[in-house]
Amino acid sequence: MSYPTTVQLIQRRNSQQWYVNFPAALANACDFQKGETVEWTLVDRGRILLTRRSTPPAPVLPKGKSGD
Repeated sequence: MSYPTTVQLIQRRNSQQWYVNFPAALANACDFQKGETVEWTLVDRGRILLTRRSTPPAPVLPKGKSGD
């Protein structure tokens, strides 16, 4: 599933700041934490790769639970 997002630009006298909001559904699915550091890599003009510097372990499910 995709999540369309608008790119925003804050234009200041001597600088520009670009913002891309991360959809909450994706952030929750990835279990992002407040203040977590990520790294952007330009793959080509149509793709940007977001990489986590450290990935938390997957949650451990109680025995007998499949997560369904």
